[in-house]
Amino acid sequence: MGKGSVWLKWSYIGAISVIAGIGVLMLGFTLFSHGYLMHEEELESLVTGFHFAYGFISITLLLTIIGGFGVWKEKKWALIVFTVGMILCTLYLIANEVGLLIVPSQLKVLLEDDYLSMLPLSKVNVTEIAHLNNTQSELKCCGLLSYRDWDYNIPKSCLCAENSLNPCVAAPRNSSLFIEDRIVMIYAKPCLSIITAQAMKTIHIASGILMGLILLWVGSIASCIAILCQLNKKMETPKVVYSSEAKAGNYTSLMEAPDTEIT
Repeated sequence: MGKGSVWLKWSYIGAISVIAGIGVLMLGFTLFSHGYLMHEEELESLVTGFHFAYGFISITLLLTIIGGFGVWKEKKWALIVFTVGMILCTLYLIANEVGLLIVPSQLKVLLEDDYLSMLPLSKVNVTEIAHLNNTQSELKCCGLLSYRDWDYNIPKSCLCAENSLNPCVAAPRNSSLFIEDRIVMIYAKPCLSIITAQAMKTIHIASGILMGLILLWVGSIASCIAILCQLNKKMETPKVVYSSEAKAGNYTSLMEAPDTEIT
């Protein structure tokens, strides 16, 4: 390749190296998540997602190896395999991106319906109580729509921390937290609005990351196609062939040099 092609070649190698690095990080995160959720009840519903993740990451890593081999050895078949495979992977990412753009409105409704089905909170089971207590402690909130969702049996996870910056209100006098001659403060904000807001924020962040991956994948495809085009236009050096007709002395003078007189 020419001098300009060298820069294109190294930019392509840099792009697929970044993709390979991201693939390794994604594989590590997926393995960690799979192991962490191994004994969780929700794992059965996530198994298909883990399988898709393993397959996508493995194919991506394999394609980067093939693409690196193709550009280093200038093998057109390897670059073509990389291009076709990455185009299919990009279409998969675009489908997921479209899904993330559609999901937020539906997810918000599903989350609200799921949590509201727990009302009244005084009748939830032990597992749901533990989940709600953790949520209230982390998000500094109380109840789903209001602290009144707990009726009089307000849990200690609703207690306001000292010097809390979150708005707090006095616990009702008929609640289990009420202490005579002492004001007990609990968090005023309900949890459901905070939960849905955090879920929407997470989806938007995931959508932005996915868009960045799509652009990186598309960039590697464009670089690979450009390299393929240059390989097709590559000029071969003409071979030097010896001819018996090319002999020394087979030349004639076009005109005689004039004689010069020396005086």
